Amino acid sequence: MTESIGPAPAIADARSHPASPAHQALGLTDVLLFTMAMIWGINFVVVKYATHIFSPVAFTGLRVVTVAIFLLLVVSTRGGIRLPRADVIPLLLLGVLGNGLYQLFFVHGVARTRAGNAALIVGAAPAFIALVARARGLERVKRMTFVGIGLSVVGVALVIIGSARPSNGEVTLLGSVLVFFGVISWTFYTILLQPYTKRIEVLKLSAITMIGGAVPLLLASAPAIVATDWAHIGLGGWLALFYSSIISMGVAYIFYYRGLRVLGPTRTAVYTNLQPIIALLVAWAFLGENPTVFQGVGAVTIIAGVFLTRA
Repeated sequence: MTESIGPAPAIADARSHPASPAHQALGLTDVLLFTMAMIWGINFVVVKYATHIFSPVAFTGLRVVTVAIFLLLVVSTRGGIRLPRADVIPLLLLGVLGNGLYQLFFVHGVARTRAGNAALIVGAAPAFIALVARARGLERVKRMTFVGIGLSVVGVALVIIGSARPSNGEVTLLGSVLVFFGVISWTFYTILLQPYTKRIEVLKLSAITMIGGAVPLLLASAPAIVATDWAHIGLGGWLALFYSSIISMGVAYIFYYRGLRVLGPTRTAVYTNLQPIIALLVAWAFLGENPTVFQGVGAVTIIAGVFLTRA
């Protein structure tokens, strides 16, 4: 497992090569994005476990506030956050979208559906990102890309439809729909954030957008946090909070922002292809979630669609 502060120097050093096509730079970015995919794939199961200990509202607020404090401490050792005044408000608002609204949808969704369902729906994000990037004129999209987008949408629909069928006595439709709304908010967050990644250091970008999400979430989750029975959290709950905040939202987000800057939004998003596979395997091993027919067909359709998106 990557240490929480270890990757920062390498990322900071990369500022001197903001768009370098060198094989070494791209190779490092690919390794970091692969690590990101592993972290996020495991995180679906961690969040599912944590929401049996914390309430979803309390857990969402705690993890975003925790990682915001962590990033502020790291950035303070590197000169603090100094940004052009014109960028501050837009980045804070983007933080509300990507680290506030998305996290609410994500955690509440995972708490109400199978971890595998959530991972498959999130795995379709590259197709939606490609579609919005094309609509905004950020990237050229080939005809085959639209076929891939269509397949991904069909795959997501299959997973959501399958969620309407009882799983272990529980209907998971609402959770799957919430995760889908989270994917939509993440899509626009990724597209709107990408121009800032070209000129702002990733640590500063991570910190300012995390603050944007932390402030409203803290206000919204304060009653649930106060009502939490801290004496019964246990070591597992604290480890889940640490992993889901510092590792998943701190370390992995920094890798993600580097990918946006070096590779662009669509190519970076392709690494989310690994998340459903990792999440399904970990959910099967630790949560006893046996893959369903809808998940299997949806997974093949989504992954095929995403690969066509990048063909």
